[in-house]
Amino acid sequence: MRKFALTAIAAAFALTAFNGGAAKASGDAPVPAAQDWSWHGLFGTYDRAQLQRGFQIYKNVCSGCHSLRFIAFRNLEGIGFNEDQIKAIAAEYDIEDGPNEEGDMFTRPGIASDYFPSPFANDKAAAASNGGAIPPDLSLMAKARMHGPDYITALMTGYEEEAPEGFDLADGKHYNHYFPGHQISMAPPLYDEAVEYTDGTPMTLEQHAHDVAAFLNWTAQPELEARKALGIKVLLFLIVLTAMLYAVKRKIWRDIEH
Repeated sequence: MRKFALTAIAAAFALTAFNGGAAKASGDAPVPAAQDWSWHGLFGTYDRAQLQRGFQIYKNVCSGCHSLRFIAFRNLEGIGFNEDQIKAIAAEYDIEDGPNEEGDMFTRPGIASDYFPSPFANDKAAAASNGGAIPPDLSLMAKARMHGPDYITALMTGYEEEAPEGFDLADGKHYNHYFPGHQISMAPPLYDEAVEYTDGTPMTLEQHAHDVAAFLNWTAQPELEARKALGIKVLLFLIVLTAMLYAVKRKIWRDIEH
């Protein structure tokens, strides 16, 4: 018993130390404002039009530095693109393949089964092109960061505030109100009318940020709607099963005096 107690105390101390270290590492970044997302709630679903706008932003702005290595072109069917559209999108990318019969690697147009290629050959090339910083992969970013899409939205708009007086901003860094430590290597990627929408949606910085955050939430949780649908079916099954069991109980015990 004494050994178990000591083990529990040690585990609690380790967890406290870990949480404290994580909190310290996060700096003094404020909690981002909660956004209204279409998928929130028991019956919430993704807004396909918004996801397609978010993909447009990723493709035109983010893909120059950030990879999306866990997403294949054919997965874009989940945001409303049809087969022909997916083939056309994939063909815009050059995919390294091979070796061929001569033993050489070669490039070819992408096909639906290919995954989004990285913009850099390796991490060293990425760091060399970005002042020593390696742009992170965005596939799971919405799950990897606390507050997920709320944080991504806030980060994209957090450049608008000026660094406070006396703040020591390192060379090559940009002040961002929501980034831990407030110093980020990435220059402001979005601004008003950064990407041209064709569906009449306002092309503001806030709208761009909201749309790309929604798209990155989908890349991190493409199964969200299926998971919700399964959960609803399970709940309905349990309700029916409970009613049936209650009816059986009443039938079995109706002639028994209590």
